[in-house]
Amino acid sequence: MSRPSALGKDKPPKKHKPAGRDGREPGAESYLDTFQRRFRGGELGSLPVALGLVLVWVIFETLNKNFLSPRNLSNLSVDIVGVGMISIGVVFVLLLGEIDLSVGSVSGLAAAVFAVLNVQQGMAEGLALLLAVLCGTAVGAVQGFFFARIGVPAFVVTLAGLLGWTGLMLYILGSSGTINLDDNGLVAGLTSFYFNDVAAAYGLAALGTAGYFLASYQDARRRRAAGVPSRPLSEITVRTGVLAAISLASAYVLNQFQGLPLALLIFLVVLVGLDYVLRRTPYGRMIFALGGSVEAARRTGLNVELVRISVFMMSGTMAAVGGLFLASRVTSASQTSGSGNLLMDAIAAAVIGGTSMFGGRGRTWSALLGVLVIQSIASGVALMGIQQAVQFMITGGVLLLAVVIDSLSRRAQKSHGRV
Repeated sequence: MSRPSALGKDKPPKKHKPAGRDGREPGAESYLDTFQRRFRGGELGSLPVALGLVLVWVIFETLNKNFLSPRNLSNLSVDIVGVGMISIGVVFVLLLGEIDLSVGSVSGLAAAVFAVLNVQQGMAEGLALLLAVLCGTAVGAVQGFFFARIGVPAFVVTLAGLLGWTGLMLYILGSSGTINLDDNGLVAGLTSFYFNDVAAAYGLAALGTAGYFLASYQDARRRRAAGVPSRPLSEITVRTGVLAAISLASAYVLNQFQGLPLALLIFLVVLVGLDYVLRRTPYGRMIFALGGSVEAARRTGLNVELVRISVFMMSGTMAAVGGLFLASRVTSASQTSGSGNLLMDAIAAAVIGGTSMFGGRGRTWSALLGVLVIQSIASGVALMGIQQAVQFMITGGVLLLAVVIDSLSRRAQKSHGRV
């Protein structure tokens, strides 16, 4: 009979820590290990842009003490809405790995259509607003048709749209070139109306925080029931606490000036709604599937052409909505509507916020984070009286850095077999 080895006798089998039901090791060390593993694997999430935003705010607050004043932050919360709405539509297109260069022109066209119908033709504001938004939807459908059905590259189609829709806008505006909107009208009120009651801002903060906790908790329960890894309750609680602190601080700052802006409220509702569409509906999963691999999606029976057309319709619709908010900010539609650096800002916001230009990765919240960075830079530069050329250089550098991070992230994911 053979004797047990001394090695086996002296060293009993190593006991492992019991893992939680969600498949994660309990404790703070496991969270740190998980973060390090994701970081090495290229799963950076919103961390780079969040750190970048904090850095931008610290720098400009150091240089000018009015940067983080309630007045400036309140104005910033309204300034981000127009570009942010357009950027949300850009996120949808980027998820396919494509680009839409016409969003600036479409936003100007929608503003011109509304101004002509309402001011010159006497149409009711509500109906004129609806037709202006539908104009953007129709433009997206036309461009999506040429891209998805005819096979013209999206870059070429939307570049032609950039020129064509700008020309149509100028034709619609006519010789005057500028149409002033009613200062007390519906569209003007989109960016000028504030909820002065302090309960509005605090109520929105509390509602948003509670909604996030319930959604995260229910998602964790469903994942545990399905036997797949999920966030433990402790992590959900910490995330909720951080969100609550940010939300309540924002509400406090807004209430120090004029209260909760209607424009910001609409923007957040649209963000949450479209985030749900992308992450919780079959349509959203189709978009991510196309962004991952068109051929694989086609072989599963997905109607590739229809999804592609619908995405460009979404981009056109959001461009029109953003154009109306921009027109509301200046209470007019003019030949300069949709021009300047609007196109670059909308695309840069989506990319800086974390949406990959290679497709398949991104969220609507990318638009919020990215546009906050861009508008914060613009606000800081304006407060300091620096030339706009400096703003362009800073924004260009931030955009290049975001794309570099995205490229390095994809390379790390490929090395780990995740792309």
